Amino acid sequence: MIGWIVIGFLVVLFLWVVATYNRLIRLQIRSEEAWRDIDTLLKKRADLIPNLVETVKGYAGHERELFQKVAEARSASLKAGTPREQGQADDFLQSTLKSLLAVAESYPELKANQNFLDLQRSLEDLETEIARSRRYYNAVVRDLNTKIKVFPSNLIANLFGIREREFYELPSEGAREPPQVSFAR
Repeated sequence: MIGWIVIGFLVVLFLWVVATYNRLIRLQIRSEEAWRDIDTLLKKRADLIPNLVETVKGYAGHERELFQKVAEARSASLKAGTPREQGQADDFLQSTLKSLLAVAESYPELKANQNFLDLQRSLEDLETEIARSRRYYNAVVRDLNTKIKVFPSNLIANLFGIREREFYELPSEGAREPPQVSFAR
């Protein structure tokens, strides 16, 4: 009788370990998928920026220093690998985009240009989607990190080397808001 109890206990323990491990792996996969979604959106935004710069250049060609900063910020955003690096790169990119859009504000003909309006609308939509994806990613990372830290699932995480992930945070308070790209008169 005691043998069956021990066997039953071991089977239950084994099933619990497997279930906990699978939950952790699912969260890990979801966090990786969420990060890839953000990465895809950031690449779309990076692809949009040269078109925006070229459109503004047509009206404000003398702003070479600003265009250089935008190009540097775009490059830094594309090179960022971790959520922390990406947050810092996004902070820089947000500030340069705000400067670019402020310059555009000075040119009424540019504000009326249909190509510019389409680019601005696309940028605004992408910024909204990036913010939404960032929130989802951070929610998944929160769930994963919580599972990794709480007992008894932390035992399984440590046993199998499952580690916490970084949150995607923007370093400055100003960068937490998407750039204003509205040119309504």
